[in-house]
Amino acid sequence: MSILVTGGAGFIGSAVVRQAIGGAGETVIDVDSLTYAGNLDSLGPARNDARHVFEQVDIRNAAELARVFAQHRPRAVMHLAAESHVDRSIDGPADFIQTNIVGTYTLLEAARAYLETLDEGDRQAFRFHHVSTDEVYGTLGAEGLFTEQTPYQPNSPYSASKASSDHLVRAWGETFGLPVLVTNCSNNYGPYQFPEKLIPVLILKALKGEPIPIYGRGENVRDWLYVEDHAAALRLVLEKGRVGETYNIGGSAERRNIDVARAVCAILDELLPESPHRPHEKLITFVADRPGHDLRYAIDSSKIEKQLGWAPQESFETGLKRTVAWYLENRDWWERILSGAYRVERLGLGRGGAA
Repeated sequence: MSILVTGGAGFIGSAVVRQAIGGAGETVIDVDSLTYAGNLDSLGPARNDARHVFEQVDIRNAAELARVFAQHRPRAVMHLAAESHVDRSIDGPADFIQTNIVGTYTLLEAARAYLETLDEGDRQAFRFHHVSTDEVYGTLGAEGLFTEQTPYQPNSPYSASKASSDHLVRAWGETFGLPVLVTNCSNNYGPYQFPEKLIPVLILKALKGEPIPIYGRGENVRDWLYVEDHAAALRLVLEKGRVGETYNIGGSAERRNIDVARAVCAILDELLPESPHRPHEKLITFVADRPGHDLRYAIDSSKIEKQLGWAPQESFETGLKRTVAWYLENRDWWERILSGAYRVERLGLGRGGAA
C-alpha cells in the first residue's frame, strides 16, 4: 500500500515526498492541484521515480478524491495541501476558506468513506495526519511557549482557516472514529520555498541589489524550523504518533525578523565576496507593518521529543547557510518561477497587494 500526500508539490509536501521515496522507499500518491505555489520541480529526483504517482486533483473535488482513494488504496493520508501565506490571506481570504476549510472537509469525508471499504487489519492501521501551523494559537508576549494545550486565538484569515481545519479534523476523529493525528509547526525555511516567504524574499532581493523590505522595525519573533527536519518529524508522527493526539514541532530557534535579515546578508557577503551589493545589510529597508501582525511565536516541542524521540538536526545557523547556498546554486529553479506572474511583490496590505 502507499501513502497519499496532499500538497506534495508544495514546499513542505515536496520535502515529505522526497524523504518518503528516497529514504523509506515508500510509494507516494502525490495529490496537488498545482496552484501558483505548486511546482513539480521541487520534487527533485523523486519526480520521475517509479514510486511517485502524481494526481492533479483539487481537494475540493469529492468525486476525484473518491477515485484516487479507490484506485490507489493508501494506507495513510498526510494532509499538507493548503493556502499558506498570511499576506495573501489579507488580500484575498476566499481562497483560504475554500481550500483550507472546504477542502479539508471534503478530504475528511473521502477518507471516512474509504475507511469503510478496508478490512479490519487495514482499518486499524490507517492514519489521517493533518499538518497545521503554530499561528492558530495567536501571539505570545515576550515570554512563554505554545504547547499542545494552548487555546486557539487565530488573528489572520490564514490562521483562522487553519484553526477551522484543525477543529474539523479533531471532530471527525471524535465523532466518526477517523484515526487522526494533528501536528502544528513553527516557521519553515529551506530549499524549494516559494519566493513569497521571508527568507527567500531576503535572498532574492539582496541578490538583485533591491531594497530588502522588513515590516515595522523587524521586532516580530518567529521560531525557525528547517524543512527537512520538519519532514522527518511528520513521517515519525505518522508511524509512531498516538491516534487523537496533537504534536507541536518547532526548531527551538527564535529570531527577530531583523536578525534573520542581517544573518542572510552576512552569509551573502561571505559567499559572494565580489558582489557589488556588499555589504548587503545596507539594503535593509523598513516598511509599514501588515495588519494584525502577531508579535511572537515560539513552540514547546518537548512532547514529540520525549514521546517519539525527535529533535531537529539543523541549528538555525547551519540551516540558514545551507538554504542561502541552495538558492545561489539553483538559480534556474527560482528564475523559472519569477518569469511567471509572481514578482516578489508586496502583499498583505488588504488592497489587492498594491505597494
